[in-house]
Amino acid sequence: MVLDAPGRARTITAPRRVLVKEVNWLGDVVMSLPALRLIRQAWPSAHLSILIKRELAGFFDGARWIDEVIPYSISGGLRRYADTAGIISVIRAGRFDLAILFPESFSSALWVTLAGVRNRAGYIADFRGALLTHKSSPPADAAASHQMYRWIAMLRGTIGIEADAALPEIDVHEPHRAKMREWLGARRRSSDRTLIAIAPAAAYGPAKEWPPERYSALIDHFGERFGAECVLVGSPGERARCELVARGSKSGALMAAGETGVGELIALLSLCSGFVGNDSGCMHVAAALKIPTVGVFGSTDPKRTGPLGPRTAVIYRGIECSPCLTRTCRFGHYNCLAQIEPTEVASAIMNLGAR
Repeated sequence: MVLDAPGRARTITAPRRVLVKEVNWLGDVVMSLPALRLIRQAWPSAHLSILIKRELAGFFDGARWIDEVIPYSISGGLRRYADTAGIISVIRAGRFDLAILFPESFSSALWVTLAGVRNRAGYIADFRGALLTHKSSPPADAAASHQMYRWIAMLRGTIGIEADAALPEIDVHEPHRAKMREWLGARRRSSDRTLIAIAPAAAYGPAKEWPPERYSALIDHFGERFGAECVLVGSPGERARCELVARGSKSGALMAAGETGVGELIALLSLCSGFVGNDSGCMHVAAALKIPTVGVFGSTDPKRTGPLGPRTAVIYRGIECSPCLTRTCRFGHYNCLAQIEPTEVASAIMNLGAR
């Protein structure tokens, strides 16, 4: 028996078909993995389907413990209504017994309600409480704990899953790994050199981005001091920043930004000896792959979104105005990032065993 609202209780039998609506950003998907694995552990024989944005669907290419991945996309304008109707139709055809909503959006609750999913679990948010059958509010300490625990707490409060969660762990799709091994082989100067992945961009804005000239200097330091080679990773929209970083470096770097899907990005990072980047999806992927990972933090709070795992480190100044959680520095100085030196970052990743 689980509580779905104060003073009320509902029962839920072991579902045969479970739909999980995944979150919409790569880093959040990584941080939601422990909760997703708890769902699989709770109902090992259930058919487990993942509803996720099309551009992120490749994340689960190597996850054999997931039975089905349902990619979707939402267009703008009038096409949006047709896309939404199509999503609802696909969900209805799946005949799911239970839908678990990781996002806290009204739309995700509306989709599964209109699709006729009988049991609908999620946080009360965005005026959607009436659409949920198994619901709870975020815990009072949610803002002070790591984001990973937010979804775990939701499972406990809505459908009564009580279990210890492991850290995020990503399954690499071996065909992707073979493809990226070949990609590297055609571009690397020497396979004997240490390969460091660098993600110099972040979707949230410049208050999360260490200056490009610092990344350029870091690439040169890796090459001159450690004989290492670097590969720049990111989305197509981040390629211009990656090219700026590469041009500013005397050593140069391999350019993978915009050339890989999410599944191929995971495979590429799994072949690297270490990773350096801002608070971003790439950082969380690298940490979950258990390669030495250093996150450079500015406006965001590493206690909430820092990389998780035994081979991770955070470079964070924590000055009086940080974390401000804003896209741009209201003072214009970006001192939380400007005070971080390339040698400090290089030492951190080498201390984690990136050689």
